[in-house]
Amino acid sequence: MISGRRILAILRKELLQLRRDRMTFGMIVMIPLIQLVLFGYAINTEIRHIPAVLVDQSESNLSRSLVQMVEATQVVRFEQHVATVAEAERAIVRAEVRAAFIIPQDVAQRLVRNPAIGSRFADGLQEVEARPIAQWVADGSDTLVAAAIRSLRGMPLGEMFRDSTNTATPTFEVTLFYNPEQRSVVNIVPGLVGIILTMTMIMFTSAAIVRESERGNMEMLITTPIRPVEIMIGKIIPYVGIGLIQVAIILGLGALLFSVTVAGSLWVLLLVTLLFILASLSLGLVLSTLASNQLQAMQMTVFVLMPSILLSGFMFPYEGMPRGAQLIADLLPATHFMRIIRGVVLRDAGLMDLLPDSLWLLGFALLGLGLASLRFRKRLD
Repeated sequence: MISGRRILAILRKELLQLRRDRMTFGMIVMIPLIQLVLFGYAINTEIRHIPAVLVDQSESNLSRSLVQMVEATQVVRFEQHVATVAEAERAIVRAEVRAAFIIPQDVAQRLVRNPAIGSRFADGLQEVEARPIAQWVADGSDTLVAAAIRSLRGMPLGEMFRDSTNTATPTFEVTLFYNPEQRSVVNIVPGLVGIILTMTMIMFTSAAIVRESERGNMEMLITTPIRPVEIMIGKIIPYVGIGLIQVAIILGLGALLFSVTVAGSLWVLLLVTLLFILASLSLGLVLSTLASNQLQAMQMTVFVLMPSILLSGFMFPYEGMPRGAQLIADLLPATHFMRIIRGVVLRDAGLMDLLPDSLWLLGFALLGLGLASLRFRKRLD
């Protein structure tokens, strides 16, 4: 017969074991808490304050008023003011901004000729074809950012001209770079490289040290003259090749199935991918020195993976997050690699364009490797 006393004894044992396993108990509490905060606070598809660059070729009171009206929409935030369109395009390639607002030198004449507002000035003017009064150039790889910029296309100018009315002529011309067809797969394919590498690289190495202990190999490693840093390096080298194979599979199938080809240099792509793989592997090694068993290692992997998916810009635009969430995202290697991989694959960005994020990944990899070696030495003591 089934004994209630024996069931209660097993129940008591499991509860005591959960209480003693602080890592598991912490994950029970933290995972729903983090999910609630991320989805309720940090994740926002209504994008505001998109970083943009201004090219004001008119430099007139009229153009300054036009800029103030655009800023009042809170869709964009002008972070740079450059003199030429070429400089603005380079800022987009470097991912410093997501869009450029170009005000032509003849903005006043375009305003007069626009049928939405030209009735006040039409007397004595020759009939000419209406043209948009200014132009937006945007990074169209992210469809949510592109949609936010396109929402400004027909922005009314009623505050500037009282009798402005809706017409077929748009207020602004919008040009989308890198993804004019607005296919979401163009943004997803390079992003998947970062997410899959994060998942596999951290998962493989997070259990590397605890696996040695569970298999009884730690005593052998202690007695050998090998140094902790040499152990760390030796453990991550095999996974570097695995990561490169995964990148080749993703980008190869992306080009074959979805026509998402690599626009930039393959050598630059290889270099920055190696930096990200090393950063992810070093993070996994640090987690491995913190965990006491493989289950805890897997739990900590999930703890890192979830913010990497939600905050790195893979699913939701980085610009749509509040400042606090952006600060957390900037601590994650996946956030920096997401900007890098999309820059190389979609925007033909060079190594110098990607230098800040690349240096951050290099520093993270070296710091993680050093911390893992130090913690491993302490455990040997």
